[in-house]
Amino acid sequence: MTGLPGRSGRRATLGVVAVLVTALVGGCAASDGSGRTPAPSGALDVVATTTVFADLVSQVGGDLVEVTSLVPKGGEVHTFDPAPSAARAIADTDLIVMNGLGLDDWLAHLAANVGTSGPTLVLGEDLPGVEYLYGEDGNGGSINPHLWLDVTLAQRYVERIRDSLVALRPASAAELRAAADRYLARLEALDAEIRADFAALPETERRVVSYHDAFPYYARAYGLTVVGTVVRAPGQEPSAGEVGALVEEIRAAGVLAILSEVQFNDAAAKTIADETGATIVSELYTDSLGDPPVDSYEELIRWDSDRILAAFR
Repeated sequence: MTGLPGRSGRRATLGVVAVLVTALVGGCAASDGSGRTPAPSGALDVVATTTVFADLVSQVGGDLVEVTSLVPKGGEVHTFDPAPSAARAIADTDLIVMNGLGLDDWLAHLAANVGTSGPTLVLGEDLPGVEYLYGEDGNGGSINPHLWLDVTLAQRYVERIRDSLVALRPASAAELRAAADRYLARLEALDAEIRADFAALPETERRVVSYHDAFPYYARAYGLTVVGTVVRAPGQEPSAGEVGALVEEIRAAGVLAILSEVQFNDAAAKTIADETGATIVSELYTDSLGDPPVDSYEELIRWDSDRILAAFR
């Protein structure tokens, strides 16, 4: 993502965290003070940046892993400011899991400042054969990091997680590979189901606007066209001129749905929907899981897809 606010403020926070962790980590024998339950004896201690990635790890690792998400359920990963507890959580973990591509780079800075005993797995970067998408218009800027909303690319994440866990726990390789195979098969079926559902709709109706630039991989996979976004980046409200221009784009393109997410204030999206007559879909999940039934990656994809499809019917 480009133009995210508060980068300098987060760097300052990371510096403070690095100083604090020296005093905090040393005296943590029975509890690390980070609010997490220590890993059971023999389980790998894994720290992920988001609840989505934590769920992917759990699906592969099962009882062989104890996973902590640094960004809490419903939190905003783009603008997350890690507290000292985040530093304590990664200081003595077996594996750190992050997306990369600018989504959660604050973790890389934190790990560099604090130090960690385990390797860092970057899920989204340098995936062979993947055509990355750039910026809102696809022509420049930073790579869009939201690959996992295309289920076939989430499968690539799962394969990387499987391989990392096997490398850390080779004695359990057969169990880990079997669990990954079962999960990959479920994801393959889920992907096929969603593709079939969207393919049943006229292509000219599958035009959307999203709150922020979170859906390009989802749109490419399932046949949607993203006409524009309400905000350039989370935390940046649109100007009156930008709203007016987007309203005109929506009318010209015949956009039927505006996609918003539960962690954001959708007031601007509602205003645009009122102006254009488009349906606002405001309970979508992208970067975070929620309460049941949206408490796993599979259910997140089903939840979002069902609500987007409903807006076209």
